[in-house]
Amino acid sequence: MTELSAADLVGMFNAIAAAIEADRDRLSELDGVIGDADHGVTMGIGFGAVNEALAGLDPASADPTAVFNTAAKTFLNAVGASTGPLYGTAFMRAGAALKGRRTVDRDGMVAAVVAMAKGMQDRGKAERGDKTMMDAWLPAAEAIEAAAAAGAPLAGCLQAAVAAAAEGAEATKTMIASKGRASRLGERALGHMDPGAASAVVILQAMAASVG
Repeated sequence: MTELSAADLVGMFNAIAAAIEADRDRLSELDGVIGDADHGVTMGIGFGAVNEALAGLDPASADPTAVFNTAAKTFLNAVGASTGPLYGTAFMRAGAALKGRRTVDRDGMVAAVVAMAKGMQDRGKAERGDKTMMDAWLPAAEAIEAAAAAGAPLAGCLQAAVAAAAEGAEATKTMIASKGRASRLGERALGHMDPGAASAVVILQAMAASVG
């Protein structure tokens, strides 16, 4: 697949919702070690709501920006935890990056992923090494830009993002958290993967799989 229509993007969000639901228990177990043990449930609620909202969108008349904006508003309304504003901002920024496009090509998807990562960082103020989802999203954004610059196709760019995110998520096991509830644990957080970084990998994997 080289060009994604609004219908393809709806399918991509459906794939993300299914992947999050399938991994819900693992994500909550990861969160149980350093947080509230509800990350998998929270993400499932958010993407489940997005799924339902996008089902009401007419993909024949909608454009990519409308898909991301619908996802942004719905996720924000469905998820009250800190994750809601982070992904709400991410999807809104992706929609803005795609404004005026009827379809999303490789460069459009690269711009969307980079905008998502930047939006989350602007909203959450986290840096790499803070043991948060940004330890997956920031390397993913860098990797997808590098892959595009090297001439990789759309699928290759997303696969590069997945690999970088997975490496970043794994690296959170060696970090002491400086943000959120996990920061209270100090060195006790060592050896445990950040659940937000883990779910970022799940999301990117579903995005990559949906484009083939």
